[in-house]
Amino acid sequence: MKIARVEGEAVSTIKHATLDGQRLLMVQPLTPEGKDEGVPEIAVDTVGAGIGERVLVTQEGRAAEELTGHTNPPVRTLIVGIIDSIEAGGETVFAKNES
Repeated sequence: MKIARVEGEAVSTIKHATLDGQRLLMVQPLTPEGKDEGVPEIAVDTVGAGIGERVLVTQEGRAAEELTGHTNPPVRTLIVGIIDSIEAGGETVFAKNES
């Protein structure tokens, strides 16, 4: 799993049938301290995340199958949680109400 920030929404009028009704968001992977890490990705939103929120994403195939209810869905990245706070080294490095 990775930490990411929601940067925007991807709108697609035509998509694979298993993605009908699914919201697609662009996410920027982050370090625990909040620095950009890697390139942005498109993720299926399973939790109702909003733009600017820090989220927990997974790229495990089994999670995609379980959350979409389909075998071998065309999904690589899923948003599986909205992060309220992050602690590292005994210190709070991110708190939702402070951003």
